[in-house]
Amino acid sequence: MLLCDIGNTSYHFYDTTAQRDYKETASGFEPKSVREQVFYINVNPAVGSRLEGLENWIDLRGYVAWERYYETMGIDRIAACEALTEGVVVDAGSAITVDFVRAGRFEGGFIHLGLSALRHAYRGISPKLDSSFNFDMQLDKMPKNTTDAITYGALGLLADKVHSFGLPVYLTGGDASTLKPLFQTARVEPLLLFAGMQKIIQKAKLC
Repeated sequence: MLLCDIGNTSYHFYDTTAQRDYKETASGFEPKSVREQVFYINVNPAVGSRLEGLENWIDLRGYVAWERYYETMGIDRIAACEALTEGVVVDAGSAITVDFVRAGRFEGGFIHLGLSALRHAYRGISPKLDSSFNFDMQLDKMPKNTTDAITYGALGLLADKVHSFGLPVYLTGGDASTLKPLFQTARVEPLLLFAGMQKIIQKAKLC
């Protein structure tokens, strides 16, 4: 089985038979070059026209139990939630999305600025706030320098909020490993969305 998570910059594939993942650039890749059956999720509107008429590309959006979520929720967030029975998904990409699942039910979530957007926002306030983040800072101590103060305000409070729910935390997305020091008990799960996609396929009895 071939799965594909289509984002703004890449097609992220996972071959369930070979148990390997790989990426193709969104701008240069041609979907019709793939002959196998592909089950996909897509958050990139520009890619939609390339997939039209390709019978071997199956959009999983139509097989989601939408009554469990909300109409405008991103399909990537839904796939990650489908992978869990209990826990918090922190998907660190262009935005950082945080979603809560209890007893297999989506409880809600929120959207936070991603790392690049956060740095851009602070830089826009003042050149003096153009600083990198200190991912190794101790969150149980109040900051005493600018870098730590920015890190705490931008990410420390986020980490505290996520941990306050007392649920297992799962980090995924391109910046998951970078954020890991701030979420010390979290598990980094780079293939979490694919696990959720497989559950959607199983529930819909697509194969």
